[in-house]
Amino acid sequence: MIEIVGLTPRQKILADIIWGIEEWDQVEIFIASLSKRDRIDCEGIIEVITISMIEEFGERMDCTEAKELIKRIK
Repeated sequence: MIEIVGLTPRQKILADIIWGIEEWDQVEIFIASLSKRDRIDCEGIIEVITISMIEEFGERMDCTEAKELIKRIK
């Protein structure tokens, strides 16, 4: 299970909604329906979720390029 720390209560709600949507096109529709501020937050949340998933699942897979990218980001 991925846990993201440091989100505001509003960002946590957005993250929960994004995480609960099964199809990417539905995520895009959801984000497009939001205010500019919320869209920007969602883009950041998606990036953090993506990096968290790479970190979590990269441990179990041979993802040399992804691991190198994560090292550079940190």
